Amino acid sequence: MDPLLLLKAALMGLVEGLTEFLPISSTGHLILAGQLLDFHDAKAKVFEIAIQSGAILAVVIVYWARLAGAVIHLPDSAGARRFVLNVLIGFLPAAVVGLLAYKAIKLHLFNAPVVATSFIVGGFIILWAEKRHEAHEPRVLHADTMSPWDALKVGLVQCLGMIPGTSRSGATIIGGMLLGLSRRAATDFSFFLAIPTLVGAGAYSLYKERALLSWADAPLFATGFFVSFVSAWVCVRWLLRYIASHRFTVFAWYRIAFGGVVLATHWLGWVRWTD
Repeated sequence: MDPLLLLKAALMGLVEGLTEFLPISSTGHLILAGQLLDFHDAKAKVFEIAIQSGAILAVVIVYWARLAGAVIHLPDSAGARRFVLNVLIGFLPAAVVGLLAYKAIKLHLFNAPVVATSFIVGGFIILWAEKRHEAHEPRVLHADTMSPWDALKVGLVQCLGMIPGTSRSGATIIGGMLLGLSRRAATDFSFFLAIPTLVGAGAYSLYKERALLSWADAPLFATGFFVSFVSAWVCVRWLLRYIASHRFTVFAWYRIAFGGVVLATHWLGWVRWTD
């Protein structure tokens, strides 16, 4: 396979892994990277979906002990059953809305004004959420102590992440904080929700686009998968350490600046912000 194509796959995997779990929208960054690398045809879109599995695997490995413990102790532990139930409850709203609104979202929301607005508005919401978080003691300190009602509310907020530029991670983490979760609890639950949400969305999209898949592209997909996995593993571990002593403010200002980049590249005709 063309070494240049493999390099593009590695760079796209790097962008996916570094942005999937930060509150900055992987979709917006993948669109920009794909345009700059001239890697944005129909097969490239399938590639972007497929390499999400590398990022998901990174989360599974980082939280392996927690996830394996929940599965092993499911028959005899109320805490394990509550954990699994909460993840399922949090996942359901996105599953339902995604199935019902997938075509409408793809058709009407993938454009520069929507992406830019989502980035900028999301940045200001993060600034507001952090100020509010400082003024109010979190009600839920650990993801394990969340109630099913907490999980449902975070799951409903996750649906906002389907709007391009919003960020699934941003919606669940910041939404969780606004709903009374601590910064760590909201981040942990966001990662737990990512597993069924991204697996479900990826499987559905790959099934719909299965005609574009070919064994000849296996090296391309493997490269993107591996780089996505490694970069996401590093990013998730870094973020968990970062939030122990830092706020999300830096991501807010980054989002506002990136929203300006979206508008500038759109007006100048450098990037086609569609999907």
